[in-house]
Amino acid sequence: MMSGDPEEYPIKPKTMSPSVTPPLALYVHFPWCVRKCPYCDFNSHAPRAGGGDIPFAAWGEAVIADLEAALPQIAGRRIHSVFIGGGTPSLLPSATLEKLLDALRRRLPFAPDIEITLEANPGTVESARFRDYRAAGVTRLSLGVQSFDDDLLVRIGRIHDGQEARRALEAALAHFERVNADLMYGLPGQSPAQALADLEIAVGSGLRHLSCYHLTMEPNTPFASAPPADLPEEDAVADMEEMIEARLTEAGFQHYEVSAFAHKGHACRHNLNYWHFGDYLGLGPGAHGKLTTSGGIQREMRYKHPARYLEGAARGDFIQERQIVRTEELPFEFMMNALRLSDGVPAALFSERTGLSLEVIAGQLEQARRANLLDSAPDRLRPTARGQRFLNELLQVFLPD
Repeated sequence: MMSGDPEEYPIKPKTMSPSVTPPLALYVHFPWCVRKCPYCDFNSHAPRAGGGDIPFAAWGEAVIADLEAALPQIAGRRIHSVFIGGGTPSLLPSATLEKLLDALRRRLPFAPDIEITLEANPGTVESARFRDYRAAGVTRLSLGVQSFDDDLLVRIGRIHDGQEARRALEAALAHFERVNADLMYGLPGQSPAQALADLEIAVGSGLRHLSCYHLTMEPNTPFASAPPADLPEEDAVADMEEMIEARLTEAGFQHYEVSAFAHKGHACRHNLNYWHFGDYLGLGPGAHGKLTTSGGIQREMRYKHPARYLEGAARGDFIQERQIVRTEELPFEFMMNALRLSDGVPAALFSERTGLSLEVIAGQLEQARRANLLDSAPDRLRPTARGQRFLNELLQVFLPD
């Protein structure tokens, strides 16, 4: 690997700004949930009393003020997708969401075919609210189903039951052409047959996009401190993974990203922008952003705690952290996203997005290919089947010294 010393690195930091400005997306974070799940390490917070103390209006006004403060950074750039995540954004009153989206449209040039996604959880929504979200401009809904099995849902601390999940899915598909459902496998006490049963319900609903995640014990969560005693063995989880991919392939889904499956034309455009190392402006508590500037690729994060973020809004202060990505970190940053895609990306995208010549990582590319982790095609950066299975091993090749 190359040395991290700027004097020895082949391309100096001042040339790190790509010549072609990447597409720009917008992420908006809503940080509240009815109850925080024991496996969740996201920036989410449960209100003290049944949701009554969630400051919906103050949050919306702060996000708009946050955007206005950031406008000079993105002047003239078109927005290709908006993703409203959380937390549980489906707690939002439809009037608050409509006001927010109207404010975004007035201040930003939206692409004519913009994708606007809202995350929702069964148990916090009803069909009428979905209808209102669609009328406000949301074009895609992502439902945090996780499972349709009542007992498994209780084991992982979800507030909905299987019937509520089915009803929410039916209502979503009635109002949106593009719907995603999140499913989890490797749940406490779950058998492969139960994982398949969840999958069959989802496939049978007519969904065209599924995100399937292995339950992991994330640090600083209740499950990490006290893991369930009956988590499935590794072999059983591997069987579930193989079964999920085989069944979804049979049903016409493409396994286009590590955890994402979609019918042709139904991939999540917002996430594809991340994986192609595009730019995104993050608004709301704890939101992260990546922007290409004249000085290089800039990472930033808003104040994480909702109270701190709202306090900062009063004085126009939203940014907790901001830094330019170091030259020697760019290859890993790029590959960490691009190699999540089953089909990878064109090799030329590396230079286009980072400003670095592909020759800078010629040694690492050869090392990954010799280890059968990276496809040998010179015009594409694509993981092999082994590289997909051992993605962390592949990514380590591109870590700076």
